[in-house]
Amino acid sequence: MTDRNNAIDDVTNRIQAIRSEVRRRIVGQEQVVDRVLACLLCDGNALLESTPGLGKTLLVRTLAEVTGLSFSRIQNTPDLMPSDVIGTEMVRETETGRTFTFEKGPVFANLVLSDEINRATPKTQSALLEAMEEGQVTAGNETYDLPEPFFVLATQNPIDQEGTYPLPEAQSDRFLMKILVDYPDVKAEREIVDRYTGDVDASVSVESQVSTRELRQMQQLTHQVPIADDLRNLAVDLVRDTRTAEDLEYGASPRASMSLVRAAKARALVEGRTHVGREDITAMAVPVLRHRVVVDFRAEREGMTPDDAIRALVEDR
Repeated sequence: MTDRNNAIDDVTNRIQAIRSEVRRRIVGQEQVVDRVLACLLCDGNALLESTPGLGKTLLVRTLAEVTGLSFSRIQNTPDLMPSDVIGTEMVRETETGRTFTFEKGPVFANLVLSDEINRATPKTQSALLEAMEEGQVTAGNETYDLPEPFFVLATQNPIDQEGTYPLPEAQSDRFLMKILVDYPDVKAEREIVDRYTGDVDASVSVESQVSTRELRQMQQLTHQVPIADDLRNLAVDLVRDTRTAEDLEYGASPRASMSLVRAAKARALVEGRTHVGREDITAMAVPVLRHRVVVDFRAEREGMTPDDAIRALVEDR
């Protein structure tokens, strides 16, 4: 037990180093940074939703640099093909004749930013499903393993829905969290403007704080963070409540129960604690569940959102 506690303490120290390094470049957005970090610790994917210009790409690229992960970016458009994402077989002329070689697509990276994922067609969106769930892609008759660890951080714009393709429930459920990126407060926005338009050096360099192997070890230890039976039951009961709530048409599956417990363990580490507290369950309930439930027509007409419905269930517990 002592050895495990010491290992968990070491993970919390490494997390603090990562947070500090990221915040050298990213102004504000502390909660967003912490939740994306929690996804990395859980080996889970995240869906970032915000209007353009809030620094999502810079945040993801910075996290890749600080954690020593390879990075690639996919700009989704309606004409993007699945082969543009996973890669394609190419015919090459050699001295002995023609051969087929597989040219890897941008999905072959540790950290993949899928920008404006809802602008890709359903066929292209589905190309990410196998990668997100299985850590591999199939081209022709061959299966290719993706690098480990592997994360997809996807973004979507909630305002301009013209010409978009909403994510189907099966694909939304592959994301551990849906994280809303809000506008910065006035102090942070002034600092952003000063940094990128004034004399302050905007090209802040960051250094890697962990290796890929160390990040994998951190993920393994995240699963070992202790959680009391009553808190595990709380997570399960909250998810089950979504299936019977009056204001929800559809509730969350058992996958959401597992995701909520995993996210709570990661949050405990990010907050510098070696065990899960009730506040970890309640804080992670909304980002873990908001994309897994559907508000019924009556409640939606009255202005209720999934976040409102989930918070009400948390308060009842």
